[in-house]
Amino acid sequence: MPAAVIALGFVSLCMDTSSEIIHSLLPAFLVTILGANGLSIGIIEGVAEATTSVSRIFSGAISDWLGKRKLLVLIGYGLAAVTKPLFPLATGVGTVFVARFVDRIGKGIRGAPRDALIADVTPLALRGTAFGLRQSMDTVGAFLGPLLAMLIMFRARPEITESTFDRVRYGFTTCLGYHML
Repeated sequence: MPAAVIALGFVSLCMDTSSEIIHSLLPAFLVTILGANGLSIGIIEGVAEATTSVSRIFSGAISDWLGKRKLLVLIGYGLAAVTKPLFPLATGVGTVFVARFVDRIGKGIRGAPRDALIADVTPLALRGTAFGLRQSMDTVGAFLGPLLAMLIMFRARPEITESTFDRVRYGFTTCLGYHML
């Protein structure tokens, strides 16, 4: 497996872990600390997801046109990384809005060039494995992020998270019971 694929997988794992920690805690932070309402959260998340979609439309074409896939991947991950400290430092909803907007631009920019870079550096016989490895590492990050967010919340506010853990436990038990039928 090319080293670039492993490196991109590791970066995906770390970036997804950090993003999911923030996404898991962001609504509670917005409501309890910044005093946001549901409409504000909906606008922030709606604009963020739309931004990702629009950015993706152009990133693949720009990657092919420039031929600088690595540069676009670095810009995309860099934009997302730069925004991470803004979330806990936010003193208002506007800061969170801007941070989510820039973070999602970064996500949209990096996707297509990253996948094209993987295809460029991987022998044809290993491409499926390479894409699977990168995606599985991303998925591990998506699993670890909310888990770490729950642990952070439990350490910070155990009285709030006890009921959350109870809900997770009951939900897991229900799903397990359903699949055993």
